Amino acid sequence: MDQELKRKTLVIGHRNPDTDSICSAVCYANLKRAVTGEEYIPARAGHVNGETRFVLDYFGMEEPALVEDVRTQVRDIEIRKTKGVADNISLKRAWNIMQENNVVTIPAVREDGTLEGLITVGDITKTYMNIYDSSILSKANTQYSNIIETLEADLVIGTADAYFSQGKVLIAAANPDLMEFYIEPHDLVILGNRYESQLCAIEMGADCIIVCEGAGVSMTIKKIAQERGCTIIATTYDTYTAARLINQSMPISYFMTREHLITFESDDYIDEIRDVMANKRHRDFPILDKDGRYLGMISRRNLLGAKGKRVVLVDHNEKNQAVAGIENAEIMEIIDHHRLGTIQTMSPVFFRNQPLGCTATIIYQMYQEVGVKVEPKIAGLLCSAIVSDTLLFRSPTCTPMDEMAARSLAEIAGIEIEKYAMEMFGAGSNLKGKSDEEIFYQDFKRFTSGKIAIGVGQITSLNGDELESIRPRVIHYMENARQENSLDLVFFMLTNILTESTDLICEGNGALQLAEKAFHTEPDESGEQTEPLVRLPGVVSRKKQLIPALMLAEQE
Repeated sequence: MDQELKRKTLVIGHRNPDTDSICSAVCYANLKRAVTGEEYIPARAGHVNGETRFVLDYFGMEEPALVEDVRTQVRDIEIRKTKGVADNISLKRAWNIMQENNVVTIPAVREDGTLEGLITVGDITKTYMNIYDSSILSKANTQYSNIIETLEADLVIGTADAYFSQGKVLIAAANPDLMEFYIEPHDLVILGNRYESQLCAIEMGADCIIVCEGAGVSMTIKKIAQERGCTIIATTYDTYTAARLINQSMPISYFMTREHLITFESDDYIDEIRDVMANKRHRDFPILDKDGRYLGMISRRNLLGAKGKRVVLVDHNEKNQAVAGIENAEIMEIIDHHRLGTIQTMSPVFFRNQPLGCTATIIYQMYQEVGVKVEPKIAGLLCSAIVSDTLLFRSPTCTPMDEMAARSLAEIAGIEIEKYAMEMFGAGSNLKGKSDEEIFYQDFKRFTSGKIAIGVGQITSLNGDELESIRPRVIHYMENARQENSLDLVFFMLTNILTESTDLICEGNGALQLAEKAFHTEPDESGEQTEPLVRLPGVVSRKKQLIPALMLAEQE
């Protein structure tokens, strides 16, 4: 249950979001946090348009984070938080860490958190089975502190931080006369309690002697070792055990894998990494953040039963309008005011759909129903959404409830609704400097009617000259947009708020004829009309006026 409570829930609107989609996401996330105490995060599935940015700036609110895909990512699943280690720890210590934590792979991590390499159980077991020459300890640049730890020894003379970096390891089993022939400068000598052997090893230039079986070391030997720079380590182990264990003191850096590591990032999608993991023999894979810092380990087992992102949908309920990857998400709720669409859920969800002009009106009702106070900034966003979606109550989708809600919210927000609406619409219709693509996708939605895929974009403006000026640009871009989105028909509404009328541009085989049929207009037979458009007085709503008429005409 605790794990469930820690999961975040995204509240997100449709692609190519409008003001209602963005503001409803922000305000509903705020309401859910207040009611549940859980983490609800507002998000957006596309870029913020000029009108919405004006609203957010006006009320001092940050725009929601952009989320373009809600497939399950590594960050959404539980990974093993195997602690990183320094690359100079001993093989023995690494083995103990593996046993204590029941893992088979340990990451070596630098102080700044970046991944240095990996050491596995297999790497360590190979060190026991492989036959190394007697200089392997120095080749591995083994620190004396590792030797002391591995042999459970005491440092008698020397510095634990120093390294055994040259010479070989040998056992002084012969008498001192013979030792002179095989001890060389910088060697490490494992020996017993014989004074003569200890002295001989030091005089022959050994860098370190390991005195076994808890034997004492005389003051003379200590003094000579100090003068010659020879490290003395004393252990209770016998010479056989000390010789057997000493290779376990080597640092993991000598044996670990550093290159060609297969790593994943926390933002990676699990359906993509699953295939990579299936083709590799490794059991564990490191997870890094975007800066390359180590976060944890992941195995195939972590992918079993992985849950999708928790998502609340606002202002839409059709799959083709939803953020990418919605079929992999765990949809928790849907709050909408459109027709019922194609979203499917794995289990029952809270679904609130009302025939109102705006999703924000529904959310305002929900604030009232649960008794949560609407703060001025939230009121401003909700009011802006209603004004935008209903074209300041001019749209046929507008209901008395929408207008009542908007005027109540305007009072809380401290704005004069008519004056504010003109400023907001003015900001939204400022199309100067925008590309054809930006204009076309500012407010664009997909629909299906039977087997026909239809796209409808809309620009609303108070300025008729502005609409007139962008018309040829939109017409020029329409065919490209149709092919880009694999659509059969594309329509674009140039809607004049003041005159409450729309010029409908049509693209696609039979698009113009379908529009003429839907609105019972006569084709221009004078030969004067050169553009593929239909003039629609009194038509301002895509949802309530245009789409139903087109679909009805297509089905006849």
